[in-house]
Amino acid sequence: MSEIEKIKKLRQSTGAGFKDCNSALKESNGDLDKAAEILRVKGIAKASKKMSREAKEGVIAISSNGIKTSLIEVNCETDFVAKNNDFVDFVKELSELNNLCSSSRETLNQSIMQNGITVEENLVSLIAKIGEKITIGILKTIENQNSQNFTYQHSVIKDNVSKLGVIVSLETNQKNDEINVFGKQLSMHIAASNPLALNSDDIEKGVLDKEEKLISEELKNSGKPDEIIKKISLGKLKKFKEENSLMTQNWVMEPKKKVSEILNEMNIKDLRVKEFIRVKIGD
Repeated sequence: MSEIEKIKKLRQSTGAGFKDCNSALKESNGDLDKAAEILRVKGIAKASKKMSREAKEGVIAISSNGIKTSLIEVNCETDFVAKNNDFVDFVKELSELNNLCSSSRETLNQSIMQNGITVEENLVSLIAKIGEKITIGILKTIENQNSQNFTYQHSVIKDNVSKLGVIVSLETNQKNDEINVFGKQLSMHIAASNPLALNSDDIEKGVLDKEEKLISEELKNSGKPDEIIKKISLGKLKKFKEENSLMTQNWVMEPKKKVSEILNEMNIKDLRVKEFIRVKIGD
């Protein structure tokens, strides 16, 4: 086998660049297996150096098998890489594996990809090849009994890979077009309105404490009596809860009505929103 043929074969098996493959073959005296190991070790070293950098760009991918639906966030450093074919193909395969392992990070990292190598090892190789920090971010699988999952993705890059992803689970024993339309519209509503929780009681205490502090700062120099300030503060906090809880938000398709009102008007026994997740790159 000629030197060029060896470089070509090594590039195909490792995904490394021409110069790196040529250097590794010289170091291994032409032994392909040794050269692949040299590249693997160098790839780990390169990846380790990049892990101190920030990775705020990336993509969201959603996969489903009809019973459970999973979302995965994969981050990188630049939007350019987020649209790179190697990166997108990696994320698409990763998304399917994530659904299979129900978003268990440990299981996902050790899952074998189509090339016979683990996710963890493929991630290191991709970092070395692309030259950016790449990390697996949010993982979430929604699987509920007597439920149907609906999804929506915005700013789609390719197939099931996008910049924003939503999964919402509706608990119901029925299956009909009305539920399908509502489920799709609800997932679009969540994408547009960005609720923090299903109900106001579910909003994290830390979020409410932060909002309460901001309101207090806003009213501190108003010159109003403390009793009035307290009433205004309670009113503003109540409004914040309503605007950020899915069930009390104004329905995007008909803003004069709340989401809960639309749900009640459907008059479908036992139909309720079970849970949802919304992830947007950059949030």
